[in-house]
Amino acid sequence: MRFMIMVRANARSESGAMPEAGWLAAMAAYHDELSRSGVLLDANGLKPSSDGWRVRYSRGTRTIVDGPFAETKELIAGYTLIQVRSREEALEWARRFPAPFGETGDGEIEVRPLLELEDFEPSDAIKRLRELEASRR
Repeated sequence: MRFMIMVRANARSESGAMPEAGWLAAMAAYHDELSRSGVLLDANGLKPSSDGWRVRYSRGTRTIVDGPFAETKELIAGYTLIQVRSREEALEWARRFPAPFGETGDGEIEVRPLLELEDFEPSDAIKRLRELEASRR
């Protein structure tokens, strides 16, 4: 089972301020532990929404909307992708995640399971996606 641990953005992360050295050390230790345990798939921070854009779809039309985006509670500042045996194991790893903005700062992470191809009914499209996945390995 794969899970994504998402760090919710806040005004500090959206300002472009770089994380403090102590927090970076805590994250490095956490990701090292994930890696040594064989569950880490990927992890990265994201630049502020002012550096990004959204593609809005409406009635067959695509519109590009440049950042920044006002609602920081809807934004992600970074993520860690893990593969574990169970929801309970993912929950244990999430409990150990370093406080996203330091031990005294306010922050929030969200953890959600990824959809797996096994979650879908068999179809030609799913067969093709399995083939593409196999070719990437």
